Amino acid sequence: MYSAAGTCVRTPVGDTQYFPVEVGLHQGSVLSPLLFIIVLDVITRDIQAPIPWCMLFADDIVLVAESRTEVNVNLERWRTSLEGYGLRLSRSKTEYLWANFSEEIHEEDVAVCIAEARVPQTNTFKYLGSIIQSNGDISADVTHRILTGWLRWRSATGVLCDKNVPLKLKGKFYRVAIRPSLLYGSECWPLRKVQERRLETAEMRMLRWICGNTMTDHIPSVTFRRLLGVEPISKKIREGRLRWYGHVRRKCNSVPVRRVEHLSVRGKRKRGRPRRTWSDQLSLDLGALNLTGDMTFDKNDWRRRIKVVETRSRGLQRF
Repeated sequence: MYSAAGTCVRTPVGDTQYFPVEVGLHQGSVLSPLLFIIVLDVITRDIQAPIPWCMLFADDIVLVAESRTEVNVNLERWRTSLEGYGLRLSRSKTEYLWANFSEEIHEEDVAVCIAEARVPQTNTFKYLGSIIQSNGDISADVTHRILTGWLRWRSATGVLCDKNVPLKLKGKFYRVAIRPSLLYGSECWPLRKVQERRLETAEMRMLRWICGNTMTDHIPSVTFRRLLGVEPISKKIREGRLRWYGHVRRKCNSVPVRRVEHLSVRGKRKRGRPRRTWSDQLSLDLGALNLTGDMTFDKNDWRRRIKVVETRSRGLQRF
C-alpha cells in the first residue's frame, strides 16, 4: 500500500501535480494513526517503564520527574532510543515546566538540555487542547476555552444569526457545535466564582445574539434560555465533572487515574487561602445534589441523577 505512493496539494487555483511520497504515512488515511501508534509503542517499549508518569498520545509526549537532573536523564534516554530508529525529538517544540507548590522545595540550578541544545522553560504549555500552568491555576485554560468558543461561534454565524432559522434549531446547533468547545477539559476544573461568571457571561452574549437582542433590550437571561432550551453552563460543567468522577470511581485501584488520588505534595503550604482542589469541588457538587460516592457504581442510575435536562419552553414569542 505504501509502494509508489504519490500525493498532490489542493490550492485555490487548482490541484498541483502529483509527487512521490517516500517518507512518512499517508495523510488523511484512517489507517495511518493506528500504524503510527503501533510503531511508536514498539520503539518506546523499553523506555516506558523506567519513567514514572510518562504520557504518550501519538507524538505528544510528556515526561514527569521530580528534578531537572532526572528530566535530563529521561530526555537523553528518549533521544537515544528514538534516534536509533530514525526518529528525533523536536528541539523547537520541546519545553519544560517547573511546578513548585511548596515553599520548602528549592530546585538546583541545572539546565535542561537535549544533547547540546538547551530546552527553554515556560510557565504555561498546551497539551491535548488544555493549558497547563506552573502554579496549578486554571485561569489561562478558562480564557483559552472562551476564545475557542468565540472562534466556533464566528465560523457558524451564518446559521446562528440567520433570522429564517428557527430558534429551536439554533439552540440545538449551539448545544452540539458551540458549547462543547467551551466545556472541553472542564471535568477537571475546580472553578472559582469569578471564572464561572466569565463562562456564563460569554454564553449569555452568544444566546442574546442568536435571538437578535443585546443587553440594552433589558430582557431577562432566563427568557433566552427558555427560548433556546439551554441550561446554564455551570450546571453542564457540574454534570461533566460528576460524570467523570463516576467513571474514575468505577475503575480498579491499580490504574493510574486512581493512583493519583493517593499522591501527596511534600513541603510546607504557601501562605494565604488554600486554592480549591478538585476534591473540594466534588464535595460541593455531591452536596448540592444530595449524592454519595457509593452511588457511582450503578452507572445508569448515576447518569440519571446527575443529568441536566434541557427543554425549550413553548408559547414564547420571538424577539
